[in-house]
Amino acid sequence: MVSPVPGPRPPRIGVQLQPEQAPDYGLIRDAVRRCEDLGVDVAFNWDHFFPLYGDPDGAHFECWTMLAAWAEQTSRIQIGALVTCNSYRNPDLLADMARTVDHISGGRLILGIGAGWNHRDYREYGYEFGTRGSRIADLGAALPRITARLGRLTPAPAGPLPVLIGGDGERKTLRLVAEHADIWHSFADATRHRHKAAVLADHCAAVGRDPAAIEFSAAVGGDVGSTDAAAVTAEADALADAGVSLLTIATAGPDYDLTGAAALCRWRDRR
Repeated sequence: MVSPVPGPRPPRIGVQLQPEQAPDYGLIRDAVRRCEDLGVDVAFNWDHFFPLYGDPDGAHFECWTMLAAWAEQTSRIQIGALVTCNSYRNPDLLADMARTVDHISGGRLILGIGAGWNHRDYREYGYEFGTRGSRIADLGAALPRITARLGRLTPAPAGPLPVLIGGDGERKTLRLVAEHADIWHSFADATRHRHKAAVLADHCAAVGRDPAAIEFSAAVGGDVGSTDAAAVTAEADALADAGVSLLTIATAGPDYDLTGAAALCRWRDRR
């Protein structure tokens, strides 16, 4: 029987720089620089069109044009969306965009993707919202197209271009993770994560894949990112014991407080 918990991987720290409530893009540019200087492993943004927290009509910037800027600005840190919404772009176009940003970054892009969920984004930008089931089905149809297009593009991606799938629906989403993902991102706490990992292991067995080939990723510090160092490191310990190696904390504008991220980097360096 395959263990649902993968073998130990070196811990990595991600920061989701939520592109909201920052009226000057320079605030985000500075936050990315500070992440790289701090020793963060991955800088993520997200793929929404309006703020999720604070003023719902506050300042907000777009995902993929920002990732291209980060690719030029940075030299070491990995970058990606946590996550991009499959519904907003043709899968072949998304593959080409990802390949291009990967080249700009020198092979440091993570292609994070999910089925989508935010109704306002769909409504105001004119996308068909459908149902949760139809959006997951669309994601399932898109992933092979993305892989096929990446294989046909010239030049090919510059780096490994890992695919991260966000979500933990047990019947459909985790099946897609088993079939397609290099990294699986969940918002579950350590107890729920163990259960979800066991479900993922069953899906991996069904498709003939070792779950140890998939890096486990999870959020730390809640939706907006805690600055309580003791709390975030205790949460990181519990998630790491559950097999999570990529731990990501959120922060938003205008301040982009990296207190929690700094605590996690120190935690990583002690383990």
